[in-house]
Amino acid sequence: MGGASSFVAMLAITGFLSATWTASRLSRAVGVSDIVLVIATGVLLGPDIGGLISTEYSQCSHARHAVECEVKDLSALSKHLAEIEHLGLCNPADYEHEHDEHATTTNATHGTGNGTSDGRSCTCEESGGSHHRRLAGGGTFHSYQECLEKTCHAEISHECQLTPDVFTLIGHAGVALMIFESGMHFDFEKAKKVGFRACCVAVLGTILPLVAGTLLTMAYQKPFFPMGVAAGTALAPTSVGIALRLLGEAGVLKEDFGQAIITAAFVDDILSLVLFNVLFSLGGEFDVVQVVVNPCVGVVIMLLAMYAAMKFWPRFINGYLLPKIPEIEGVKVARRDEVLFLLMFLLLLAYASITHFLGTHLWGCFIAGMSFACLQPAHHAHHVWQRQTKRVTSWMIRIFFACTVAFSIPISKLLSVEALWKGSIMGIGPCILTKVFCALFMGDARWVIGWAMVGRAEFAYLIAQMAAASNMLDEEMFSVVIWALLWATVFAPFVFRYVLNSHIKAQGLEDKPPNRSFFFGPSRPGVGVERLRPRRSPFRWTPRVPPPKPWKSWRRAPPRPPRHPTRHPWSPQWMRWPRQLRSRIRCPR
Repeated sequence: MGGASSFVAMLAITGFLSATWTASRLSRAVGVSDIVLVIATGVLLGPDIGGLISTEYSQCSHARHAVECEVKDLSALSKHLAEIEHLGLCNPADYEHEHDEHATTTNATHGTGNGTSDGRSCTCEESGGSHHRRLAGGGTFHSYQECLEKTCHAEISHECQLTPDVFTLIGHAGVALMIFESGMHFDFEKAKKVGFRACCVAVLGTILPLVAGTLLTMAYQKPFFPMGVAAGTALAPTSVGIALRLLGEAGVLKEDFGQAIITAAFVDDILSLVLFNVLFSLGGEFDVVQVVVNPCVGVVIMLLAMYAAMKFWPRFINGYLLPKIPEIEGVKVARRDEVLFLLMFLLLLAYASITHFLGTHLWGCFIAGMSFACLQPAHHAHHVWQRQTKRVTSWMIRIFFACTVAFSIPISKLLSVEALWKGSIMGIGPCILTKVFCALFMGDARWVIGWAMVGRAEFAYLIAQMAAASNMLDEEMFSVVIWALLWATVFAPFVFRYVLNSHIKAQGLEDKPPNRSFFFGPSRPGVGVERLRPRRSPFRWTPRVPPPKPWKSWRRAPPRPPRHPTRHPWSPQWMRWPRQLRSRIRCPR
């Protein structure tokens, strides 16, 4: 039996996923973050270079009509351009003062064939203008032809955000699950303990990259908005996963600087989510509801959710709901764990749906995760969630970097010398140094806390990718931001490890045992940070224990004597035993 078959496409996708998994395992074996190598694998094997994944799977269905956005003849527009013209998203009268040749021709055409242009001009300014500017990222155009083309591309980009391709959809879902899981790590008691200074570190760590990134983008001859603000927002989020792992293995997580890093990281996540919400609310003209009211409502909802996480949910779940569920012996998954997992999923959907109408669903994912941070026993809710979703989430995050991020990178712009040196300057300055200098007032641990805040991961790349998809970043500036994030992703773990070891030696904390927790694994007393080495990944460490010394030939272990020897005391077997053993054993007569 012959004929067309999708078996070749299956093999191609399987090979791509296998290569991505191999890159991830290889980078973890070396002891570095797998983000860089996974993105490189996606770029090399993607549709632009290797072609292992075809364009049909890497683009949304609307992006295939991007060719129709080119204006060849204003008198014979394509279907999409004619629809934009009919909706009044571009007004020819706005370009008459520039004496543009195409604008004049278009005005004449509109006046004769499609009715008067004055009536449609009014409609455009009142109804279509805000819609056009929202989709195009607030840009201004120099001609009527440019307005048609850019608005068409903006419409396609907007539709692709609503219905993305399958790999992009999986990647965005993985980021949402990851942010929900990070919310479950929030410790309210630790936040109260470290308090004000850690919050100052988080605020400075969010504002400084935003301001520095915006100013440097303007120095690159790019507009303040949307490109400057979008680039600065993409540099703001922090990922301290590797830093927390190293702190736990070194046994200094309970120290003051360890608590400060944890609190500052989670407050930084909250501020980054608020900033992310405000950025995409500013996509068009200034709207009081989207820019001011919605973020304020979101902050109020978050404060109420934090109070419920400390007071309501522990009493309701631990004191009322779970005790009423009977236990069944001999089952693989306890029924109470199943009910708890179902409640997590429902609360995740509820909070994400609420904050979706306020700007972004990711804010609700983090709030939903915080709702289960105070349940007892400690970290049991995270264990239940991770047991059901660990492998799925890890593969989704891997697909996010290999597909969602890698496929959206313009190869010609990324590999250019201009993008490299501009991205290097942005990576060293606004991306790295601003985070390092945000903790200068933290005493002797200022460099440890500062370098712990340098790391970047999924959320930063997500903001850059979504800003590029919303036409807030052009291809050149998107490549510069990706280079800047790669600098922080590669160098942050190595420098932080060196700074942490130096601080531990200076403070005399070498003999601290590793912390016992679900996040850092079982404790191993007496293992210092100098005796730790990466084995498979920076997230999984094993102690370097010296192997036992082999017995020398003249120092063999003596044979174990029987409890009741039956041979004669002067037999050869008896004489082979050491004198000390012979003196302790009474041989029967």
